[in-house]
Amino acid sequence: MKARQVHLKRKTKETKIDLALNLDGRGKYKVSTTIPFLNHMLELLAKHGRFDLRINAQGDTHIDDHHLVEDIGIALGDAIAKAVGDKKGIHRYGNFYLPMDESLSYVALDLSNRPYFVWKVKWTKSDIGRFDGMLLEHFFESVAASARMNLHMSLKYASSPTTSPRASLKGSRAPFRRPSPGTPAPKASLPPKASCRASFVLGKTCP
Repeated sequence: MKARQVHLKRKTKETKIDLALNLDGRGKYKVSTTIPFLNHMLELLAKHGRFDLRINAQGDTHIDDHHLVEDIGIALGDAIAKAVGDKKGIHRYGNFYLPMDESLSYVALDLSNRPYFVWKVKWTKSDIGRFDGMLLEHFFESVAASARMNLHMSLKYASSPTTSPRASLKGSRAPFRRPSPGTPAPKASLPPKASCRASFVLGKTCP
């Protein structure tokens, strides 16, 4: 079985990113983005998605976090697209509800080779320490566009300004771990480049 792993670098006027992704890893991570909350979220994404992720990223965060958050999303989406390759043997669709205390989030994805993003999240308060939670929307939009996937994210309800963003992001990571090895993949019905099933891009390859 071909390893689904990628190492890439992205450099712009505002940012510099070195990223390594192994979709068939064990949840190991080493993340340094100079943005503490983003570090935390990416670490959780890798840990509970059961893929290995290494990111070393710097940017013009002395101005604001926007460029670095966006470019990390672009780089991660690009890595996902490259790692899944022709998508053979993995489920194409995935969805998941995730409760977190008083919050409930829902995420659905189609690895369709057609980028589309829907964000149905309303914050009671978007500031998380010094991080602007509003940037999470742009982060996932960048991931979806670069990975060429349909990604729908919804926060059904929440009251805490701290659990709201975490529920949304954790909801996005949970489906990544499916299907487990051994799950049979149904026959594809789409054209070759958009076919073969994939459960949330980061799901384990089926035999």
